[in-house]
Amino acid sequence: MAKVIINSYTEFEQYIGKDLGVSDWVKIDQARINQFADATFDHQWIHTDTKRAATESPFKKTIAHGYLALSLVPYLWNQIAEINNIKMLINYGIEDLKFNQPVVVDSNVRLKVKLASLVNLRGIAKTGLDAVLEIEGNSKPAFTATVVLLYHFK
Repeated sequence: MAKVIINSYTEFEQYIGKDLGVSDWVKIDQARINQFADATFDHQWIHTDTKRAATESPFKKTIAHGYLALSLVPYLWNQIAEINNIKMLINYGIEDLKFNQPVVVDSNVRLKVKLASLVNLRGIAKTGLDAVLEIEGNSKPAFTATVVLLYHFK
């Protein structure tokens, strides 16, 4: 699927209520999970101890941190859309976040996005992106949320 190209607030408006696209798949391997654990000081065994997870976890493998899955949004969103002519982009918030399914190590995930809302705040585009992180081969997504971004167009 081709990347959505948006050059102005007016161009953003045509996508309200529409699916914007789906990113490529990204593999969540143990190295990535361990790096995230190191960065966030969250070394809970269910994420980092592969031997213990094999015997004690209901998943029989380690799982990615929920916030690791969430942290992929900017990277995956940039695969879906190219927003041009902006001075600045601000992560404004996340609404209605629900972690639905753990991401088991070595799973592939991808982001699916719909433009739920767009508001003009005195020249700043406030976007509400309905985001779903899909897990390959799993009917339940890792999470659903509305990601709120502020685009300051030139």
